[in-house]
Amino acid sequence: MTSPSLQNKVFLLLLSAVTLAFLAVLWPFYEAVFWGMALAILFTPLHQRLLKRMPSRRNLAALTTLTLCLVVVILPLALIGVSLAQEAVHIYDRLRSGELDMGAYFQQVVAAMPAWASGVLDRLGLSSVAALQQKVSSAALQASQLIATRALNIGQNTFQFLVSFGIMLYLLFFLLRDGPRLGARIRHAIPLDEDHKRKLSQKFTTVVRATVKGNIVVAASQGLLGGFIFAVVGIQGPVLWGVLMAFLSLLPAVGAGLIWAPVAIYFFATGALWQAITLTAFGIFVIGLVDNMLRPVLVGKDTKMPDYVVLISTLGGMALFGLSGFVIGPVIAALFIATWDLFAPSEIPQTVPARAARPVPKLPEVER
Repeated sequence: MTSPSLQNKVFLLLLSAVTLAFLAVLWPFYEAVFWGMALAILFTPLHQRLLKRMPSRRNLAALTTLTLCLVVVILPLALIGVSLAQEAVHIYDRLRSGELDMGAYFQQVVAAMPAWASGVLDRLGLSSVAALQQKVSSAALQASQLIATRALNIGQNTFQFLVSFGIMLYLLFFLLRDGPRLGARIRHAIPLDEDHKRKLSQKFTTVVRATVKGNIVVAASQGLLGGFIFAVVGIQGPVLWGVLMAFLSLLPAVGAGLIWAPVAIYFFATGALWQAITLTAFGIFVIGLVDNMLRPVLVGKDTKMPDYVVLISTLGGMALFGLSGFVIGPVIAALFIATWDLFAPSEIPQTVPARAARPVPKLPEVER
């Protein structure tokens, strides 16, 4: 007769094997699964309100929430993506043909620099304007080529994109409809203390909502404002530059300034004063203050993570998981901190008692 201990080991081995196999099956569509879960968490409060008004129509409430999600989130992103691809391809064609010469623009800025700034370039080894001009042109060409290539790849992989998109919507519908029951079954199956499971579940939900609702809204606001002011001052491709500013808004302090500040410097160097003053004032007092105004309101202190942890986990998550790492990275970091907080002391004593002083032995006297 097989012993219970051996049966438990075999069962745990079988459970681990089938779990890993199931995750391997889902891995090709992990982004669709993750974003279905993230959108379900984000729109669950709205779904609960609709469900109170139609308690006997769970399918209709989930379908209504799914439709609102399509109109509010997915459709605008699709339109922005199409415009971004068109502008990226157009700018790449202009750079390749030489109509748009970033190196020449940089040379104009260098020529207008004062003597002390030229001296700084000399000390940094950037005195060769021709070589630096070539580097700037090459970097701009490679960046636009990368964006254009990504856009073409999306077009070529339309079938795979549509399949992933359909899986996300299909999963989102059932997560909205059956989410509470599925969550209860998962929590019941996890072999942890109920208080620990509750804290981890709350932390996961809070971080996903705060990251998606807060950071994406802030990024979208900065990108929209940046694209608007670029269109006002006459910069071509405002959608492309707006998306880049939205992406760089993940970086604290500087963020979108990495895009609009060099353009403002170029305007100052070439004598376009009203464009330079307008762009600088708008960048500092409008775009720069959006993060300080919106992020505390939308995110608050729910995540309870330092800014440097959010930054590093965001960049690391995007390096591992692509664009979805924008949310996956902070979620992993938050769960890491929350898990350790369950076992670490909540408060660290301010003072450490000093060790008792040991008596110093008296040395024997040396006879002379």
